[in-house]
Amino acid sequence: MQNPDVESADPATWAIVKAFEAANPDIKVTVSGEAVAEHLQKISIAAQSDTLPDIFWVYKSTAEEMQGAGLLLDLAPVLDELDLTDSFPDSTVANFSSDDVIYGVPYQGLLTGLWVNKKILEDNGVAMPQTFDDLLAAAETLSAKGITTISNGANQSSFSVWSFLTMLDRFGYEDLVDGLLDGSEQYTNDDFLRLYEHIDELRLAGAFPSNVSTQTYQQAVDQFINGNAAMLDAGVWASSAIQESDVAADITFWQGPQFEDGVGEQNIIMNVASAPFAVDHKVGDDEAKLDAVKKFLAFYYGDEAQQILVDNGQPPVTTYAPQVDADNQSALKAALDAATADGVTSPQSQPDLFVPTPVANAMYDSIYGVIQGQLTPEAALDLVQKALDSNRP
Repeated sequence: MQNPDVESADPATWAIVKAFEAANPDIKVTVSGEAVAEHLQKISIAAQSDTLPDIFWVYKSTAEEMQGAGLLLDLAPVLDELDLTDSFPDSTVANFSSDDVIYGVPYQGLLTGLWVNKKILEDNGVAMPQTFDDLLAAAETLSAKGITTISNGANQSSFSVWSFLTMLDRFGYEDLVDGLLDGSEQYTNDDFLRLYEHIDELRLAGAFPSNVSTQTYQQAVDQFINGNAAMLDAGVWASSAIQESDVAADITFWQGPQFEDGVGEQNIIMNVASAPFAVDHKVGDDEAKLDAVKKFLAFYYGDEAQQILVDNGQPPVTTYAPQVDADNQSALKAALDAATADGVTSPQSQPDLFVPTPVANAMYDSIYGVIQGQLTPEAALDLVQKALDSNRP
């Protein structure tokens, strides 16, 4: 897994594993993990020596490479045998498929945006924003009063720019991504430049924490739940921490700003399957292990485990209709309501999940580089373009 301590960092997965072991006392699941970068490096090394774990979390782009090298178990017949194929949204199956091969299954949902403390806005005479101009005006007003608008943390968590990745889709990213990968399109284009210039406008307006460079993601969460920031750039996984805080009653979830100078659909929210679970191809050669993996997948994507996800502040990844306690899970409900609002659509996947890991890292660094004032918008685009050029087959 992509967490050093799954029990504390990912209680939903941990609870599912423990419930599975209780239901299958003859099967033992050994769970281990490292931070994202170290985990991906470890998995890549294991792939080179054909010593992959039985089941593992991995970036979609890396899973595609492993599938091309014949290192992953084709899950299509497994899911059919378990009657699970139709339990996933069509877009999820398509996202983790190559021709007729299904190489991954969804780990958790990736529902991201901006958590908003409505009371901070109201106390400072700021209306709930809808457009980028609204957000910029809010940042200027709040900054003048010494209040952070958007809590972010770049230290050891450069990937924590989820709302800005969604903004990329509001500037045409999904229509360009195939061309970006094959070299027929350039990241250094005028549309993306406008977005990065808008991010720089937010920086100049004082929207971000003064310590964004040294603050971690968890510290950004703490800043928000302690009432010291108007918004938090995160996803539905933060709902449990928010729910347990003193600000829970004041919180709503926002899909992020729409742009008058954007490209394509603006009324979108990032509500997709996150990076997948994959299964080592050698599992198919071990009858007992294959049977255990089938039982685990059947349990993980069954209704009991999907409700465990919901009970731990995560949306289901199947078509299961969750039971949400509106009183005790108001934060989660706010996120789910935003995702299902009339007229809201979702991209196929998050922008960083389409590209090789070095390119994804460059995307994070480009956005945080502008947020921190370390890169001009032009230099930030160049950083990603160079990564694309260097990681093209």
